[in-house]
Amino acid sequence: MNKWSIAWIVVFAAVLIWSGIAPFDRITWILEVLPAVLGFIALALTRNRFPLTPLLYGLILFHCVVLMVGGHYTYAEVPFFDWLSEVFGWDRNNYDKLGHFTQGFVPVLIAREIVLRKDVIRGQAWTHFFVVCFALAFSAFYELIEWWVALASGEDAEAFLGTQGYIWDTQSDMLWCLSGAIIAVALLSRLQDRQIARIRGLETP
Repeated sequence: MNKWSIAWIVVFAAVLIWSGIAPFDRITWILEVLPAVLGFIALALTRNRFPLTPLLYGLILFHCVVLMVGGHYTYAEVPFFDWLSEVFGWDRNNYDKLGHFTQGFVPVLIAREIVLRKDVIRGQAWTHFFVVCFALAFSAFYELIEWWVALASGEDAEAFLGTQGYIWDTQSDMLWCLSGAIIAVALLSRLQDRQIARIRGLETP
């Protein structure tokens, strides 16, 4: 295990422990942090047989931090975004929009890396179309999970949903996800391609 892996684990563990100390709502914390913990387990299990690019490991850590901060405060109560709301005159705390933007920005690059390294699709245009659709489908599935949680828990789901009275919250969440996916592909594809090439070079006998 190299120093970067150790640093990744230290940051993840530190934020996870902090987020679990007196969160706003314990049930909401579990629901929000669970994907990050499952992601950590998946990375640990695949680290040796399918190591990811440094870019992707860094972005996944950032995504986990976003989830854990949201879990600690709930997405409607993150203090820094309360301050931003006052500065920009927003009528709601928009931390959840950062979360959904990240929900597109990071998963689209996970899908892209797997598709490219496994040679699932040939052609850059079709690859980009598929991975953006994957990110949007992932976001839609998450919205379904939120709906199921709301049905199961009733009023207790308000902190998890974070709609803050906005009737178009689900639609805007998916738009933010789509925007994140498109921006990630546009900005980071070349960097990811270079890092994938280096990994393939190390894997070549």
